[in-house]
Amino acid sequence: MSQDNLIKMECTQCHRIGYYSQKNKKTIKARLELSKFCRWCKTHKVHKETK
Repeated sequence: MSQDNLIKMECTQCHRIGYYSQKNKKTIKARLELSKFCRWCKTHKVHKETK
């Protein structure tokens, strides 16, 4: 993955980084929010993009 397009996804409940993803920062300015499975909470939670 290209480092300039790489983003980290953090669980909103336990605040652990569980996913890495890509996005086009030129076309998408807002931070991503996706429902993903958190392996520490053992449930599906909203994951937000972090710096």
